[in-house]
Amino acid sequence: MTLAELKKGQIAVIDEIATDTIPLKLIEMGCLPGNTVELIQLAPFKDPMYLNINGSHLAIRRETAFHISITSKESHE
Repeated sequence: MTLAELKKGQIAVIDEIATDTIPLKLIEMGCLPGNTVELIQLAPFKDPMYLNINGSHLAIRRETAFHISITSKESHE
């Protein structure tokens, strides 16, 4: 499963990232394997995605989210 498939309110753990396609800024902000990620909100047309990654709130493009593998933990909805 990739981060792009996450549903609003769902929590997951990052398994693997494609470091050659992920911007360095995302890695610096905690987008690393083992960290928890929650989808907070989707913009119209589902792009960008507003996320909470280990307490840091950030928005990423769906195109980038396809390069981040995750394992689902639970859902709040």
